[in-house]
Amino acid sequence: MMNYEEVLDALEEGTLRAAEPTEQGWKVNVEVKQAILDSFKGGVNTSYEGIYEGFVDKHNLPPRYFSPEDGVRLVPGGSSVRRGAYVAPSVIIMPPAYINVGAFVDEGSMVDSHALVGSCAQVGKGVHLSAAVQLGGVLEPIGMNPVIIEDECFIGAGAIIVEGIQVGTRAVIAPGVVLSKSIPVYDAVNEEIRPRGAEIPAGAVVIPGSRPMQTDWAKSMGLSMQCPIIVKYRDASSDASTELEEALR
Repeated sequence: MMNYEEVLDALEEGTLRAAEPTEQGWKVNVEVKQAILDSFKGGVNTSYEGIYEGFVDKHNLPPRYFSPEDGVRLVPGGSSVRRGAYVAPSVIIMPPAYINVGAFVDEGSMVDSHALVGSCAQVGKGVHLSAAVQLGGVLEPIGMNPVIIEDECFIGAGAIIVEGIQVGTRAVIAPGVVLSKSIPVYDAVNEEIRPRGAEIPAGAVVIPGSRPMQTDWAKSMGLSMQCPIIVKYRDASSDASTELEEALR
């Protein structure tokens, strides 16, 4: 059994992950999440020097430094990648953005300005996280999958994805969509309401929508509730930005 320092090292190297794909679907690595929690308990507050002078955090979870040999483009302006996060070569991080401990960001992905990749969130290859996207962190319950964004997804500006929601390969999430386990997703293509917390299917194009509330008072007030709506599915050759533009017209 590795101690938490060894786990953090392996996470940064990408040889160990908080969750990983298997033939039976994504599987959470409970030992990794426990090690991260242990690092919080084992850490003591300390002040940082150099470019991080004036900041205070756990002594064992400092911000990561990158060199040109890492192949990561970390643009100046207030971004930070915490200890224990993996950032693959060819990833671009625009300022300010934050990638938390245990997160995994794969090759060719973009983390745009004001975006958050929460603790243990998994981001695949060729993913675009637009400005102000929020991917929630999930450390507890310890057996719960983190937020998972699979390969080649496009996540529009201001989208919020939390509570371990999984977004399938090549899906397009429009600006302003909120995905959580408490909000049902309406599939207008297959004419069904997906189970709460279900995976967003591969290739789905999801836009923000609303549905009327059903109580008499709410009806009298004309109130409605926010809900995500799947309005189409991408084919093998369709472009994410084109699909999104057409869906929002």
